[in-house]
Amino acid sequence: MAFHPQLKYDAPRSEINMIPLIDVMLVLLIIFIIAAPLLTHAVKIDLPAADSVAVSMKPETIQLGIKADGQFLWNGESVEEARLETLMREAAGRTPLPELHLQVDATAPYEFVARTMARASRAGLEKIGFVSKPEEQTQ
Repeated sequence: MAFHPQLKYDAPRSEINMIPLIDVMLVLLIIFIIAAPLLTHAVKIDLPAADSVAVSMKPETIQLGIKADGQFLWNGESVEEARLETLMREAAGRTPLPELHLQVDATAPYEFVARTMARASRAGLEKIGFVSKPEEQTQ
């Protein structure tokens, strides 16, 4: 009977075997190196040359003010609530589509703002922004 001598290293190792991880990473690297040129293919087309100037049409801005008592101001002019929707529909028919800038009184109820935004959306005005005063910095 032959006995094999016991080695001192029979205890389990507590380190990670990095070789399989490195092999997987190298395979993935090779796959990406091969696949990257295939993803960036482009069709080359000879486009005709023309002498023209780019047209830059800036959209008109409409200032709509809402006071605390529910009064509306269309570009600074007082407007009745019934006429407001017709003005919005007329503005939505323009090209390019104008931007609606809401200037709301700080004490105005949210209900006025929500109804006005809903009217503008129904009329077709898609670009709506809020105008506010910048805060004064105290130093």
